[in-house]
Order: sequence, then structure tokens, then C-alpha cells
Amino acid sequence: MSRRVFLIVLDSFGIGAEPDAAEWGDEGSNTLCACASTGELDVPNMTKLGLLNIEGALESPYATTLAPIDKPEGVFARLREASAGKDTTVGHWEMAGVISPHRFPTYPNGFPKEIIEEFEKQTGRGVLCNKPYSGTQVIHDYGQEQLKTGELIVYTSADSVFQIAAHEDLIPPKQLYEYCRIARRILTGKNGVARVIARPYIGQYPNFERTSNRHDFSLEPTGTTMLDVLKKQGKDVLSIGKIYDIFAHRGITDFVYTKNNADGIDRTIEATEKDFDGLCYTNLVDFDMVYGHRNNAVGYAHALNYFDQKLPEIMAGLHPDDLLMITADHGCDPVTPSTDHSREYVPWLVCGPKARKGIDLGTRPTFADVSATVLDYLGAPSLEAGVSHVKEILEG
Repeated sequence: MSRRVFLIVLDSFGIGAEPDAAEWGDEGSNTLCACASTGELDVPNMTKLGLLNIEGALESPYATTLAPIDKPEGVFARLREASAGKDTTVGHWEMAGVISPHRFPTYPNGFPKEIIEEFEKQTGRGVLCNKPYSGTQVIHDYGQEQLKTGELIVYTSADSVFQIAAHEDLIPPKQLYEYCRIARRILTGKNGVARVIARPYIGQYPNFERTSNRHDFSLEPTGTTMLDVLKKQGKDVLSIGKIYDIFAHRGITDFVYTKNNADGIDRTIEATEKDFDGLCYTNLVDFDMVYGHRNNAVGYAHALNYFDQKLPEIMAGLHPDDLLMITADHGCDPVTPSTDHSREYVPWLVCGPKARKGIDLGTRPTFADVSATVLDYLGAPSLEAGVSHVKEILEG
């Protein structure tokens, strides 16, 4: 008998600062409460599953009217990150069973001269910017110069990323991806950044805008992930969104890229109609990329509302032995002055036709409890990281 798990990552949906948040400049962050403070948040379906009953989720400096409910209908928990990081790569790897004890390199002063010179040599193009920058601001400030010179806009952030922006009329996305592969080969060892990211854009000054042709080129996971285990066991592993790239194409049996959150949600609903045995792993990136990094708390709240409105459609597609899990990979508080990720706990909501109701798993010490539970539920060998909660989740 086949079993399916649908694991949906609301990218950057944190629920409160972790104990070491001050070390990361994120003391007091709470993405959930920041969105609620706008007065626009309306997520009755996630609330019904226990979102607001999660330990500590409502502890924040923001004024909200949020309150727990009497009888939540899901299994819920708060997950703490055990890895040294607060970015997409580290968060997804950990929930897949690989804990990263060391921080990836970051470049607050731009990339070293030798890296840029080698990149210019291998691409045959000069480099503009080479400093930490907002992704939307960098194309505004350097887009005209790029169109005149043909040089590549290279920038970074507080995360371990080497980002390359290029106008699609000047450098088609396929060519930009090849430049990213060149950068990926260069950035190894002590300069092994977590991700090289292609950032295509279109339009005319001052109205340049990024397109959905973004593409991530990640380091390979440093250990065996639940995706590797499931694929080896002959299970299906479906990727929706950027999951395929985050895991450097490893452990995936089928994948589809998405244009935005709505597209990712639709593809997930379509996946519920497919006959497969294993895992469907979805990333909804707009929460982070479009709203969190742009400090757009109202937009973030509306995006959460849209997902919540579509949640019943996802749940309606579950088969009797399916589980649905909703979580996140880090925070990105849209109210703090910073536009970077925040070191936060993340929610873990679990439901399904045979799942118990109102089960509080408390605070778990690692995101890896997700992978341990998925592997156990799908009958696959366990990894060393995390603890399975299948017994607490299932009825009877």
C-alpha cells in the first residue's frame, strides 16, 4: 500500500526569535506576528490546525490580536534550528536530515579580488557592483550601466550567496545560467558559498523588474538527505519550486519549476491527483523573495492569506494514508530595519485523514525531526539526525 507525504515550505515563515537570535542581529524577530501587526492577516485554516497554539509563537514585541484556539485539529510543534545558519540552503538541508555545524562564508565587503578576476577571465565579461545590495535596488542602480557595457552585476547579501543579475535582452537566461555554473565551479573550498543565484531582469530604466527565470546553483548537501534515502528505496520524490536546485538535483525523481506562489500551490494540488508512493516537496518562495526581503509586511500577510484560502483544496486531495506537513526554513521579519533573513523558530503543522487532533509536540531541538518522521512514515531507513513522531501523529 502506497503512502504519500506532502511537505510544503512557506519560505521564511518564522514564528519567533531563537535563543541565539541576538548573535545574528535578530533579537525580537517574529515574522508571524509582524504580519499580524498589519491588521491584514487572516489564516483561519492554519489556525484551525494549531498555528497559534504553537509554543512561543505569539511572543513578540508586536501588538496583535492573535490568540490560541480551544480545540486545534492538527499536530503542531515549534522547530529550532540546530545548524549554524539562517538561510534557505541550511534550513532545507536540516529538515532533510543534514545539520550544518559551520557557517557558510559571507562577504560583507564583496568578493575577494582573485575570485572576481577569475570569474571575469572565464566569462569574458567585466563585473559591476561586487558588494552587498538589495536585489531590486541593484538593478535600479546598475542596470543602465550593464546595458551600456555588457558587464555582469555581481552582488551578495548577509547570506552566503553569489548573485548575478543580467538583463534578458542583453544576456538570455540560458547564457546567464552558464555564467552561474562557471561561478559555481570557482566558488569552492574556503569560498564555497551556499548558493550561486541567477537573477534575470527585464524592462527599461527606472522600471527594471526581476523575472521568474531565477535559478539557484547550490552546493551539494554535505551528507545523506532523506531525498537520497527515499530515492534509493525506490520511492517517488517530487520537487515543486526550487527544491530541485537547493539539493543540487540530488535525490529527486521528478521536478517542476514554478513562477510564483500561486503556481506552486496549483502544482501541489495537481500532485495530490497523481498516483505516486513517496514524498512531494514544495517550496513557496514569494513569502521570502517578494515580501520578506522587501519589508512588505502587508504583502506578506496577504500571501499567507492566499495560501490559507487554498489549503482546503490541498487537504481535499489527500488520500486516506497521506500526511500533509507545513513548515518553513528560517524567518524574514518584514518589520525590522533589516531586509535579510532572521534567526527564528519555524512552525510544523501536520494533518491527514488518520492523523490525531490537537497534539502538541512542544519545541523540538532540530528541523531534522521532519526528515526522521517522513522516513519513518514512508518505511525508509532512518538517518542519524532528528526524532520521528509517527507514533504521536497517527491515531490509535
